[in-house]
Amino acid sequence: MERLRRLRTNEAMRALVRENSLNVGDMIYPVFVVEGVNIKKEISSMPGIFQFSIDRIGEEMKRVMASGISSIMIFGVPDEKDECGSQAYNPAGITQRGIREIKEKFPEIFIIADVCLCEYTSHGHCGLVRGTEIINDETLELLAMAALTLVEAGADMIAPSDMMDGRVAAIREKLDQNGFYMIPIMAYSAKYASAYYGPFRDAANSAPSFGDRKTYQMDYSNSRMAMREIEIDIKEGADIVMIKPALAFLDVIKEASGRFLHPIATYNVSGEYAMVKAAAQNGWIDEKKVVMENLIGMKRAGASMIITYHAIDAANWMKEQSN
Repeated sequence: MERLRRLRTNEAMRALVRENSLNVGDMIYPVFVVEGVNIKKEISSMPGIFQFSIDRIGEEMKRVMASGISSIMIFGVPDEKDECGSQAYNPAGITQRGIREIKEKFPEIFIIADVCLCEYTSHGHCGLVRGTEIINDETLELLAMAALTLVEAGADMIAPSDMMDGRVAAIREKLDQNGFYMIPIMAYSAKYASAYYGPFRDAANSAPSFGDRKTYQMDYSNSRMAMREIEIDIKEGADIVMIKPALAFLDVIKEASGRFLHPIATYNVSGEYAMVKAAAQNGWIDEKKVVMENLIGMKRAGASMIITYHAIDAANWMKEQSN
């Protein structure tokens, strides 16, 4: 009889044959900066996650560094919004100022800057609007301008999340023309039109004022189209490609990791985080065990890196386990 249980007899044996592992360096922690002074405001639908004003963002960076996390993804929430999202590419915008503050006080932190218009537009869509149509090509120059100002502020990587066709090429060209040819691009390549984003829209105040985002974000029924999106982004110059959300799209992560040689990122999004936190707070699940199982599942599917609101907790749990 073949006895695979021999390989599970104790923790030392299980560790020897373990096929996948999670490391602190695999995780990226999202942070939100807002206008104002002395603000630390918990996001009601995301327990444990806060919006910070720039004068207090250092508190969160100290927690990041103490946990061993080295990379963050920054999102800015402006007070002023307009139809063309001008604060997204304002060199003195909230996100640009947040990046400068972090780089000045915590230069060792690797900053990934999300690039989109939805947080900055009065209509909440990720591109320019004409009537009820989201205009693609006219949006590209604005996204490229936003990317440039974020890099000039000190961002180490650019992550376009808008899902406009051609935006990776437009951003790559703009960065290269201005001497930033060594700045990598992490493209939200397969970003699905998902109900899992709800809490993030509370955090970033970015819900669309009309319609939905299904004309530019992907239909969650499709996986082959995701491969086409990823292939196009790679051809346009993406250095890393992302699948978002994570848990409902592990099959897409798996297929992409087997097909492409580029590093694969995934975003363990706000709704996924909120469900775990709510169940844990009600005593229905063991939060630590469920979080670690979810994160290992993403790694097992083929993700090289995971953007997750659980990052600091997971890093601390791993440290406790190793001590």
